[in-house]
Amino acid sequence: MNRINLQPSGDQVRAFRDRKTGKPIYMLNLLKFKAKAEYKDQRATDLTGREAYALYGAGFDQVMKPLGTEIIYSGEIRGFLIGFGEGDWDSVALIKYPSTDVMLDMFRNQSYQEIQIHREAGLEGQLLLECGPGFQFV
Repeated sequence: MNRINLQPSGDQVRAFRDRKTGKPIYMLNLLKFKAKAEYKDQRATDLTGREAYALYGAGFDQVMKPLGTEIIYSGEIRGFLIGFGEGDWDSVALIKYPSTDVMLDMFRNQSYQEIQIHREAGLEGQLLLECGPGFQFV
C-alpha cells in the first residue's frame, strides 16, 4: 500500500473538479495513523499519530461545519468480514460536503491550512474516496 502521498495530485484535483455537479458529495476516508506523530517543523511531541489527527479533526469541524460540512460517521475499523488488507487501516470517516466547490475552497482556506500540520503529523496513509449519486442499495 502506498502511504506516502497525503495530498491529491494535480490530475486528481482536476478530475475531482470536472466531476462536480453542484450537489452534495460524500468523502469516505480510510485512515492509517503513525505510532508517534511527526511534525514537519520538527517540534518535540509526545503525541501519537491518532492524537495529532484528533487535533486536526477538531479544527476541521470548527472550520468546515459553518460552511455546511457534516461528519456523518467516524469510527475504528475492527476487522474485515470480506476482503483482504486486515490491519492496513485504523479508522474510517464519512464526511458530507454541500458541494465539490466547498471542498475545493477548503484547500485554499487559511484556517484550514493552519490545522493541516496535525493531519500530516498524524497520518501514515489515507485513501479518500469521493462518493455521490448513481447507485442505490434499495
